Amino acid sequence: MGNDRWTWTAIFLHWVVATLIVANFALGEYMGDLAVSPMKLRLYSYHKWLGVTVFALTIIRLAWRAFHAPPPFPAGMPSWERFAAKAAHALLYALIFIIPLAGWLGSSAHGFQTIYLGVIPIPDLLAKNNELSELLEEVHEQLNHALLLLVIAHAGAAMKHHFIDKDDILRRMIGLKGRK
Repeated sequence: MGNDRWTWTAIFLHWVVATLIVANFALGEYMGDLAVSPMKLRLYSYHKWLGVTVFALTIIRLAWRAFHAPPPFPAGMPSWERFAAKAAHALLYALIFIIPLAGWLGSSAHGFQTIYLGVIPIPDLLAKNNELSELLEEVHEQLNHALLLLVIAHAGAAMKHHFIDKDDILRRMIGLKGRK
């Protein structure tokens, strides 16, 4: 595979993380409105496990990307679009790293330790603090809504490149060869 396509590892990590983020966002929205019950507590555990997984995979993605340059932008892509794409990707990476961290901090401040997959205890980063936990919960929620908007813009940009510009941006991330 040449330098004109994403590596299979990058493609795999992109789609796994994207799927986990969508699933965890939906789970977070659903469980937030439930009354306190054993089911809600179980869903919170699943939400945390998915968040920890996204956090870990994001670290792996960033490490992979540090040693594997992304393919170049299409030759005719305007400089403002290149800048917007780089800024959007940087913000996406920042959010998918910061959001699980905010959730972890909020959970710690709530006094609820995360036990990853019910087996591996994740250390609390903060002492129990109800006021701080409420703030972190709000930050976590608002950042998730910002991520949702950015993901929609990201997907919209991919569609614009595919259907309007007719370039290979989307095909490369799906793992397909470029257009002839």
